[in-house]
Amino acid sequence: MNLATSITEIDSANPPLVLIHGLGSAATAFKPIIPELSKSFRVITIDLPGHGRSRYSKGQPMQPQALGENIFETVKNLYGIDSFHVAGNSLGGWVALEMAAAHPDRILSLTGLAPAGLWLEPASGRTPSEAQSYYLAKALRPLLRVGLRSKALRKIGFERVSPQWQELSYETCFDASSAMANCTGYFPAWDGMLTRRFEAQVPTTVPVTILFGDSDNTLPYPGSQEKSLVPAHCNWVVLDSCGHAPMWDQPSLVVDLIQKTASR
Repeated sequence: MNLATSITEIDSANPPLVLIHGLGSAATAFKPIIPELSKSFRVITIDLPGHGRSRYSKGQPMQPQALGENIFETVKNLYGIDSFHVAGNSLGGWVALEMAAAHPDRILSLTGLAPAGLWLEPASGRTPSEAQSYYLAKALRPLLRVGLRSKALRKIGFERVSPQWQELSYETCFDASSAMANCTGYFPAWDGMLTRRFEAQVPTTVPVTILFGDSDNTLPYPGSQEKSLVPAHCNWVVLDSCGHAPMWDQPSLVVDLIQKTASR
């Protein structure tokens, strides 16, 4: 099943770059970095099943490996593109790692933005406290458009996600809250991660950069940032004043790291 996508075609000679968002998010999460990335890449954004504009079908496989195969199929079917650079945030970073391990000949480079799956002890079940953002967004959905103009509501929604939450634009906050509030694939994707972690091997032929923020409260160090699970040849970077969405907190540095990884 093809997923909802978009592509920037500023220069058709540029190499393709696929961006994969995280759990409860959508392709709109990458708006802060797409304009700059589009100067160097044909940027393809993907909405995972039940996220953004992509539908979720009951029983659809939602494990990170299956999501990766769905992305390969979609990009090939819609654009005729067989190989590409990839960058993913959170769950999207885990999906990107699985894609590079399964088909290293099709991934030109990989940048993981606070990727999930790098934990020694996988979760065996859902933790209600970890779904607070989802339930809050659902409850406040009718009020989001006006309410997010309030500093108090933005603090409630984004203080733990970003140490720079006060500088986040209204558009970024509204897009993220709307994506979460309308996410029919939230729990299926969450269940797809349970009892699992990233354990595959990415060959040295694929350039890899993994970056985390120094203030990541969603996947904190050290429990969710286990270096032994990523390729030994990867470039591991920690960004200052940065939370779980590096493309919001340090957009210029993220663009630079993606470009440098792609050029290796």
